[in-house]
Amino acid sequence: MKDLTIRQMLPEDVPAALIIERSSFSTPWSETSFLTEVRSASSIALLAEINGIAAGYIIVKTVADECHLYDVAVQETHRRKGIAKALLESVLAIIAPGNVRFFFLEVRASNLSALALYRSFGFYEYARRRSYYDHPVEDAVLMRLDLPGRQAAS
Repeated sequence: MKDLTIRQMLPEDVPAALIIERSSFSTPWSETSFLTEVRSASSIALLAEINGIAAGYIIVKTVADECHLYDVAVQETHRRKGIAKALLESVLAIIAPGNVRFFFLEVRASNLSALALYRSFGFYEYARRRSYYDHPVEDAVLMRLDLPGRQAAS
């Protein structure tokens, strides 16, 4: 996408990310939760900007040989333009040189566009959590991506 920049999210970016978060989710994260992850050494928090204006973000946590997608959202007016894909590609590029073997996420069963995006990257469903989400009550689809070329430690 033209004029799209992806960079590390800074604490001063949290208010803009919160606007996107609150318009995207029925149970949004708090400012404290955002700041905790942005400041955490084990988190990767990226902000997508179009012409310098926040358009989306992604937050993942790496622990041992796993990466967990904590939060991702794109401003409604910028959806279906490849921003979420670019954010996910950026995370994968960051974790590629490390020891991450598995990438996990959960997504609402009704979020068909997100499911399609994740499947396009090779994520597959390995389980469901029944009635996991509130507002409305809905199943969570648990997905996993096995990163190629990674071996278990001996």
